[in-house]
Amino acid sequence: MMLGYYDMGFYGITIVLSLVGMVVSSILKSKFSKYSREKLANGLTGREVALKMLEYYGIPEVQVIEGRGKLTDHYNPLNKTVTLSPDVYRGNNVASAAVAAHECGHAVQHKEAYAMLKLRSAVVPVVSFAARAQQFLLIGAFIFLNSFPQLMLLTIVSFLITTFFAFVTLPVEFDASKRALNWLSESGVAQGADFSGAKDALFWAAMTYVAAALSALVMVVYLMSKYNSRN
Repeated sequence: MMLGYYDMGFYGITIVLSLVGMVVSSILKSKFSKYSREKLANGLTGREVALKMLEYYGIPEVQVIEGRGKLTDHYNPLNKTVTLSPDVYRGNNVASAAVAAHECGHAVQHKEAYAMLKLRSAVVPVVSFAARAQQFLLIGAFIFLNSFPQLMLLTIVSFLITTFFAFVTLPVEFDASKRALNWLSESGVAQGADFSGAKDALFWAAMTYVAAALSALVMVVYLMSKYNSRN
C-alpha cells in the first residue's frame, strides 16, 4: 500500500512538472520568436553585441564564432569561445542581443573567477560519467531492488550528482543574465522596449533550468523512497 502511494505521488508530480516544463518551453519559444522579429534600435547584430561586451570587460582573448542549429549558443571556458547560433550571430534583433550578452556574461564570470562557475566546471567530468551510467543503473536497480539494494544506492548517488549539477547551474545562469542585462542597460545597447524585451526573454530562458532542476530533485526523492520502502 505504501509502495503504491509513493508511486502515485511520483507519477503525479512528474506529470505536473512535465506539463510545467512543456509550458515553459512553449513560452520560451514564443518569446524568442516574438523578440526575434523586433529589431534592435541600434541595428547591432548578435556578433557585434558580443564583441562590444567582451571589449567593455577587457576580454580580447575570447573569440565569437558562428555555430550551427538553433538555441545552441554557449560559452566554452576551455578554448575561450562564445559560440552563437546563426540566427543569433547574424540577427540584429532583441533576442539576438539578449542571448549574445548572456553568453558573454559567462565569459565575464570566467574572467572574474565566479565561484559557482568554477564549481560547475570542476564537476563536469563526474556529471558526464554519472549521466551516461544512469540509464543502465536505473534498469538494474529496479530489477534487483530486493536482492541487491546496493545497486539502487549507487543509482541514487548518480542521480544526486546530476541533480547537484542542475542546482549549481541555476545561480550560474541567473548571474550571467544579470550581468548581461546590467551591461545592456549601462552601455545603452538596449534601452526602453528593447531592454524590457531582453529581460523578458532571459527570464523565460532561466525558467527552463528551474524546471529541469525540480524534475531532477523529484527523481532523487522517488528513488530514495523506493529504496526505503523495498521491504
